Amino acid sequence: MAPASPWSWTAASIHPEVVLACGLAATAWAWAWHARAQRPAPGQAARFVGSLLALVLALNGPLHDLSDRYLFSAHMVQHLVLTLVVPPLLLTGLPGWMVDALLRPCLATRPTAAVVRTLTRPLPAFAAYAVALVGWHLPGPTNVALEIHGWHVVEHLALLAASVLGWWPIASPSRLAPPLPYAAQLLYLFVFGMPMTVVAAMVTAAERVLYPFYEAAPRVTALTALADQRLGGVIMWVPSAIIPLAAFTLVFFRWVAAEVDEAA
Repeated sequence: MAPASPWSWTAASIHPEVVLACGLAATAWAWAWHARAQRPAPGQAARFVGSLLALVLALNGPLHDLSDRYLFSAHMVQHLVLTLVVPPLLLTGLPGWMVDALLRPCLATRPTAAVVRTLTRPLPAFAAYAVALVGWHLPGPTNVALEIHGWHVVEHLALLAASVLGWWPIASPSRLAPPLPYAAQLLYLFVFGMPMTVVAAMVTAAERVLYPFYEAAPRVTALTALADQRLGGVIMWVPSAIIPLAAFTLVFFRWVAAEVDEAA
């Protein structure tokens, strides 16, 4: 029997725990709106559902199989979804009252309140995002994560959690841990793409394959391991500039609109 194509969906390429977690999150979100006897705005619902759908597609199916076994470039697409797509959609898809209900127990005691307020401030949030992003793309941690599935799960959870923190000063809907003022958001977004740019430059400029796992992987495209690595670096480089720029533009126009409303 011929082996299944890495480009196709198979039962083995679906991870039930990811699908179940996203299903439970969607159910809890819908139940909370129902209990409040309200309906979300269509755009907000679309962003929340879009974040879960992006998470499912990134961690299941062909993209997951290609990144886990064959292509560094596919792995970088997966990480882009986890760091630059899912977090902002998730935060803007959650209403403030729901986020505050989740945060309120953490703010009930002084030690946990200090942790929450510290981590959601811009410098610690950016530091956590930068350390996770750069650290998990160094050759050592990446190769360990590729060889040991449990560490790969830890890698993805760490990237996702750190990216939610990284986006928090921009996209937080909370009143208890609010986002930055618009002017400060623009400054924050100016440096937000730098950690991924550093990683992309390191990967793209390398003269040798940095990740032995992918050098030994079966070739499912015409790309050599080094060409695949450089393609992965470019894939990281371009979106890491475009997505923060798009967010910068959106924040700028929101600031202008708020100033106009205030003047009126």
